[in-house]
Amino acid sequence: MKIGILGTRGIPNNYGGFEQFAEFFSIYAAQAEHSVFVYTPHNHTYKENTFEKVNLIKCYDPEYVIGTAGQFIYDLNCILDSRKRNFDIILQLGYTSSAFWYDLHPKNSIVITNMDGLEWKRTKYNKPIKKLLKIAERRAATKSDYLISDSLGIQEYLLKTHNKESEYIAYGADNFDTPNEEFLNNYKVEKYNFNMIMARFEPENNLNMVLEGVMLSKDEKPILVIGNHKTKYGDYLKNKFSTCKKIKFLGAIYNLTDLNNLRYFSNLYFHGHTVGGTNPSLLEAMASQGLIAAHRNHFNYGVLKENAFYFENSLEVKKILETIKKIDNLQFVKNNSEAIANNFNWNKINEEYLQFFSKCLARNATGAKVK
Repeated sequence: MKIGILGTRGIPNNYGGFEQFAEFFSIYAAQAEHSVFVYTPHNHTYKENTFEKVNLIKCYDPEYVIGTAGQFIYDLNCILDSRKRNFDIILQLGYTSSAFWYDLHPKNSIVITNMDGLEWKRTKYNKPIKKLLKIAERRAATKSDYLISDSLGIQEYLLKTHNKESEYIAYGADNFDTPNEEFLNNYKVEKYNFNMIMARFEPENNLNMVLEGVMLSKDEKPILVIGNHKTKYGDYLKNKFSTCKKIKFLGAIYNLTDLNNLRYFSNLYFHGHTVGGTNPSLLEAMASQGLIAAHRNHFNYGVLKENAFYFENSLEVKKILETIKKIDNLQFVKNNSEAIANNFNWNKINEEYLQFFSKCLARNATGAKVK
């Protein structure tokens, strides 16, 4: 198959979840002798034209000049370029800034969209933007040839809201079982004597709720806050909690070895995400044998089941901090690790993508598209 992957800020990953997936899946598919192309901004820090047998197509991205509007132009440039590539499959990751260009996708390629989460629910958007995102969601859902949901909650939502079936394929992770306590020296913490939270600095990820619980708590363990805090919301949180010495804003960390060891040796890993999908950082925390305290919602519960502690407000965060120790809850850790091995491992996820692509090609050849 000739596969084009659109909708990311390129590989190797230096941004987020879709980029991580694009990197892992594209390498897997290329090693399986498929011809794989990943679209990448022209100003990506990696300058080569190939990465681990994956072809990189550089397209102009003016986001660094004009801000968020540049994402729409970048997606348009990628889609226009795809018209001359004769791809069998176009995998569109997300739809926020690409859905309005869907009519320009090449007609001879099968367009498969991973619908991600419920973007219009993000609290950072005002009402007009949320309305626009709902339109974008509807366009992506109805104009794609096939859809992929990375959580059962999203699959149910697409069927109920848009009457569109989708293939459930979760996000992936690999179990981490080579801990090295020496990595903690870089962060001045001791094993099982610190907590952590890792998220983009967006209101719907509930950093504020978790950090309020930390400030209220009598527990003196530091909490490491990992994510790019050089944003307006990041500035707000840093100012609000500036007097709480337990809260350590570390910024973004992309080194997986460091992250895996931090998650492994943490006492509690807080996960406050609320906006849909199988969140990559949650699976990676499970794979790193972190003991997880998660915001109570059906997306998180769908992944963690009974193997986590749940919160809905800062007082519940406070109680968890003051009463829960990892050493007393190792069965939760073991159960989540087994879930990664059985349900969410990368080889399984990557193979499910390739099998679904083959199924879509076969159905198109007989004129029997998925509804």
